[in-house]
Formats: sequence, C-alpha cells, structure tokens
Amino acid sequence: MRVIGFDPGYGRLGFGVVDSQEGKWRLVSYGTIITHKDDAFLDRLKYIGDQIKELIDRFKPQEVSVEELFFQKNTKTAMKVAEARGVILYVCAQNNLPTFEYTPLQVKQSLTGYGKAEKQQIQEMVKLMLRLDKIPKPDDAADAIAIALTHIQNNKLFRH
Repeated sequence: MRVIGFDPGYGRLGFGVVDSQEGKWRLVSYGTIITHKDDAFLDRLKYIGDQIKELIDRFKPQEVSVEELFFQKNTKTAMKVAEARGVILYVCAQNNLPTFEYTPLQVKQSLTGYGKAEKQQIQEMVKLMLRLDKIPKPDDAADAIAIALTHIQNNKLFRH
C-alpha cells in the first residue's frame, strides 16, 4: 500500500510518500510545496491544488493521510491553513482517494506511545521506523512522513 501524508500549510506544505508491504516500510519521496508570500492568496491556493494533483499523478498513492488542525492563537493564520487544508481534501476527493485525518495527539501516540512527545522525538521515530541515516528536512516534510506512518500504523491490524 502506498500512502501520501500531508502536513497542511499555505506558505509551506509538507508531503511524504511511504510504501508499506508485509510489515516493511519504505520512504519513497518527501518534500515541501512552497508558495510565494507576495502572491495573492487565491493564487497560492490554486498553486497548492495543482501541486497536490501533480504529486497524486506522479506517486499514485492508494490512500491519503492529512493532519487535522490544532487550535492556534493566531486565528487569521489558522483560517488560511484551514483553507489550504480544504484544497488538499478537495483534490484528494476529486481523485477518488480514501482520505484519513489525524490529530497531532494521534500522531504522537501512534509513533511514540506518548501523547506529549516533543517534535524531536517524533522526528527521531520517523528516522528509526524507516531506517534512515538522518531525520528528513525540512520539519514540514518530516511531519508529513509521520502522518503517513500514523495512518499505516493505525490500519495495519486490518490489512492482511
């Protein structure tokens, strides 16, 4: 099974593609979609949508996992991230991809067993679980990989 995970954002959006087969995981690709801060917000959303579609066409994931938003103090930023997240969900729906959502708490519990794990601990688990030499950078991409791994972890009991 191939899963693409997304860490939503509108300035920088992380993605991570992970294959899971017979209990073995392989990192296929990861990176970020970056929009230019001087572009109109609608243009930024369109660019995100176009890039998500390109990733889906290139990697052909079978399922998608997206991080749910957590409360942010800056409501203006939270609203824009929510709108970018909506673009991700829309493009995935347009491509008939099963899409699953996970909270930051679920990611922490799934990968470390501890709901208050720090970002560094999550990144270290990503490195260990995928047998990587180093933690993937930037953080947005590492977070997206963690979201993909969370989906695989949460669904491995149901796949034989």
